[in-house]
Amino acid sequence: MSTRSSPSTPPPAKGSVPSRAVAVGGLLGILAVGLVALNLRPGATSVGPLMEDIVGAYGKGAIASGLLTALPPLAFGILGFFAVPISRRVGLTGTVVASFVLVTVGLLLRPAAGGFGAFVALSLLVLVGPALGNVVVPAWIKQHGGSRTVGWMTLYSVVLAVGGSAGAALAVPLAGSATDGWRDSLQFWGLLAVLPVVVWAVVLTRTGHDFPPAPPSGDLPGSLLRSRTAIALTIMFGLQSTNAYTQFGMLPQILTSSGLTPERAGVTVAVVSGWGIVGGLVMPTVIARFRQLPWLVGGFGLLTTAGYLGFWLAPEVSPLLWACILGIGGFAFPTAIALIPARSRSPRVTARLSGMAQPFGYVLAAIGPLVAGALLDSTGSIPVVLGFMALTGLALAVFGYRAALPRTVDDELTA
Repeated sequence: MSTRSSPSTPPPAKGSVPSRAVAVGGLLGILAVGLVALNLRPGATSVGPLMEDIVGAYGKGAIASGLLTALPPLAFGILGFFAVPISRRVGLTGTVVASFVLVTVGLLLRPAAGGFGAFVALSLLVLVGPALGNVVVPAWIKQHGGSRTVGWMTLYSVVLAVGGSAGAALAVPLAGSATDGWRDSLQFWGLLAVLPVVVWAVVLTRTGHDFPPAPPSGDLPGSLLRSRTAIALTIMFGLQSTNAYTQFGMLPQILTSSGLTPERAGVTVAVVSGWGIVGGLVMPTVIARFRQLPWLVGGFGLLTTAGYLGFWLAPEVSPLLWACILGIGGFAFPTAIALIPARSRSPRVTARLSGMAQPFGYVLAAIGPLVAGALLDSTGSIPVVLGFMALTGLALAVFGYRAALPRTVDDELTA
């Protein structure tokens, strides 16, 4: 829903700061959405292919690898809870600007960390922007997109996947052959993060405080826990994120233990992420038009299970084949992102739904890498890890089916 003047657009609540969303034009909106999406994932996905070099440089082992793998979803979950309260105070756009200033600082300083504790602390700083942006950007698109909402969500989903894939694919090449090349590789993304800071600062001068005002009757009553769609979407988001971040962090190690070189392992993981580009391109439109969506989304969970079973039971067939199957199963991620505005009507409910589904989902997602790391450390068995992840795919099929049913959170809250 656009904030342009219309008979159905409620006036700002008394005492609130009026939104100037009408000033966000098409080109500026495209730049803002594209650049922030590009920078939401590389700070996390660039670590996995370099994991052995990083933990080795600090004298750590598998537990440290599991911690770094679990850190992004855990940070996204915990910090994401603050996104809506912060946005109420400084606006949606102001939240993105402030958080990405911290991201840029963290990305530039993290590679120079002298100890593992400092590396982890700066990694948390790096994740502030993605944690808040995950929640805020879909609500921002709903607030400012108007008739361009589906197009901007498509752009957001596609470029989000491009950034995640690039972080994994370029990590080893950017590191080169130097012993400490991983430091230069990680620092590269700090230079790129300057761009969204500049563009969103320009957007801020035009939007001002742009958190959606409450309608005259106030917020829709009750907790989102009363909405079955909100609950299903939250669990779906958590399960697909569990798979995504375990793949980013643990799959390279699994592939190298099967005989692949680190370079090929990084490219294989990038293929998994790269399919998200296709998913991000098609799923917002599919969600808007496809009538059998629940069965399609449930199928993504089944494909995820099939991909893990392929790596387990027939790894010699083709790692690229199983990577492609996992990648198509990963369409669950752009689907979950696109379902947030698609299963809510008002921008304010979109913000609330995003503020529930993503933080809770990412907290749930952190369990996967921790369990996978603990299983690998205690058993040394790759098949045990793959079997565990295959089970998460089955659960994803069930909750994805329910989340995709044609219901809206707004209607469930007022039922």
